[in-house]
Amino acid sequence: MSTAVVVEQSRAIPVTLQRAFDLTLPIPLTSIFSRRYGLLPPIKRVEQDGIWSHVGQSRTVVTTDGGTMRELLTVVDSPRSFGYRLSNITGPLRPLVDTIDGSWEFAPKGTGTLVTWRWVLHPKGVGVLVMPLLTSMWRGYARQALEMLSEQLLTPESTDRGPGA
Repeated sequence: MSTAVVVEQSRAIPVTLQRAFDLTLPIPLTSIFSRRYGLLPPIKRVEQDGIWSHVGQSRTVVTTDGGTMRELLTVVDSPRSFGYRLSNITGPLRPLVDTIDGSWEFAPKGTGTLVTWRWVLHPKGVGVLVMPLLTSMWRGYARQALEMLSEQLLTPESTDRGPGA
C-alpha cells in the first residue's frame, strides 16, 4: 500500500471565524471551483439532496472533464473545521488516486480567519510516480479556490442569500 500524500493551502480572510465556517460549509462548489488549473478541471455540477450540513451526507461531484467522485461528509466541528472523503473516483484521477480525505479548517488570524484547505491523497499504482506533479497543480488549484472563496465571504449579499444559496 502506498504512503498517503498531504497537501494544503491557506489564506487569511478578513471575516469572523463563524462567518467563514457558516458560509464555507454549504457553499456551492461551482462558485469556488469554476476555473481549471493545469490538468485539474472545474466542477461542472454537484448532485445532492438538501444543504450540505451534517455528518453522513453524501453527494456526487461532477467535473468538466467527465470525472465524478462521491463525497461523504465525515466531520463537522463548528466553527473550527469540517472534513470529507472522496471515493468512487472516475475520470483522469481514477488510475492515480484511490481515495482523498479532505478538510477545511478555520482559525483566528489577526482580525480575521485563516482558512486552510487540506487533502490527504491515497495514491494507487502509477499514481505514486505522478504525485509531485499532481500536488503542484493542486496547490495552484487551491490558491484559486481560496481566492474565490475570499471573494464570496467578503460579498455582503452572501449573508442575504443564506447558506447554500
